[in-house]
Amino acid sequence: MMSPSMNVRRALLLLGTAALLSACGKQDNSVAAMQAAAAMGPQSTAADPLARGRYLVKAADCAACHTTSDGAPFAGGVKLASPFGTFYGTNITPDKDHGIGNWSADDLYKALHDGVTPTKQLYPAMPYTSYRQLSRADSDAIYAYLMAQKPAAVANHEPELSFPFNMRFGVRFWNWVFLKDTLPDASTGQSADWNRGRYLASALGHCAECHTPRGKFGQLDGAKPLTGAALGRIAAPDITPHGLAGRGWTAADLQTFFATGIAPQGSAFGEMYPVVHLSSQYMTHDDLRAMSTYLLGDRAPAPQPLQSVSADAAQLEAGRNVYLAVCAGCHGLGGEGKPHVAVPMHGNSTVRQSDAHNLIVAMLDGIGAQDFPGIERMQDMPGFATQLSDTELAQLANYLRATYGGQPADVTADAVKALR
Repeated sequence: MMSPSMNVRRALLLLGTAALLSACGKQDNSVAAMQAAAAMGPQSTAADPLARGRYLVKAADCAACHTTSDGAPFAGGVKLASPFGTFYGTNITPDKDHGIGNWSADDLYKALHDGVTPTKQLYPAMPYTSYRQLSRADSDAIYAYLMAQKPAAVANHEPELSFPFNMRFGVRFWNWVFLKDTLPDASTGQSADWNRGRYLASALGHCAECHTPRGKFGQLDGAKPLTGAALGRIAAPDITPHGLAGRGWTAADLQTFFATGIAPQGSAFGEMYPVVHLSSQYMTHDDLRAMSTYLLGDRAPAPQPLQSVSADAAQLEAGRNVYLAVCAGCHGLGGEGKPHVAVPMHGNSTVRQSDAHNLIVAMLDGIGAQDFPGIERMQDMPGFATQLSDTELAQLANYLRATYGGQPADVTADAVKALR
């Protein structure tokens, strides 16, 4: 299940709704080539519309917002916290009173493409800003699968929003300004894998909703696609080719990560764990290869080796002492990690991030035990917010960054305190 904080970035689309009455008009760009790439879906499901719809629903991660941990499939009720109030995932079963039982295929396509249902305008907490890139054929397959599910008579929970965000009509003005097709036509110079991957990552996977920074009205910043955004407790990192290569990622490692949740660079945690758990692990080998190709590019930059870093010896020694006391038992004396227990610290993608935000949050909050596809799992990592001082945590972060991440030892006690 997608954690509530994962949906903060969706709810931020509401920012500034009341101020949009005087804004300029929207633009539309063609996405015909991208939708053509959608036709290159998994061949194994092409002859079975329901199987194809099931695959697409998984790839689009629908269960994250529409299925609670103890509720009926797609019956809604998932709580989506935001700075503007609380949203709840809606019932998308074929129930005629509470779900989409009275909807047509046209109605679903309009909801996915424009954020408009037969009865209301959706808030962009539902990421139609990305789903609008879906092809009509894929929308129809999703519709067929959802309508084949068991109806659940579960009433929807209305959003609990503060003024002026509770004025739903204001979303129309936001759409007028910001709802547009943000992807240009595919270049003939790109491979079939790249084009298919773009469709998977941008439309179905809606990666931009987390990984692209936003403007002051909550709109995606099209000038900085996938360069990272800090909207929830865990910041979404830079997943551009340059950003990924800078943290040591290769296309093969990315593919392994999407399929299993674990790669040499670490394991999925925070908001990426449910993405793997509910969605990407079910995608085909070909689609995972295509998505990895798109993110790193047809001509992927070489993964960058760890850089040597000079740092104050006394500070590093203090950090090493903290590491030996509370970390080495699981992560190894040399940061090598332990299979089925804890990931390596040496070359870890989070440790290699230039911004220490996620590293600090992980040390403060800990990470729960996680089961991955197959028999792989990682034990829970305790949080050290009550055991270590701000100074000790800063020392630990600096030791990890300088020793295992090739990053400067520049974390301060104040930076830790700010994230408590």
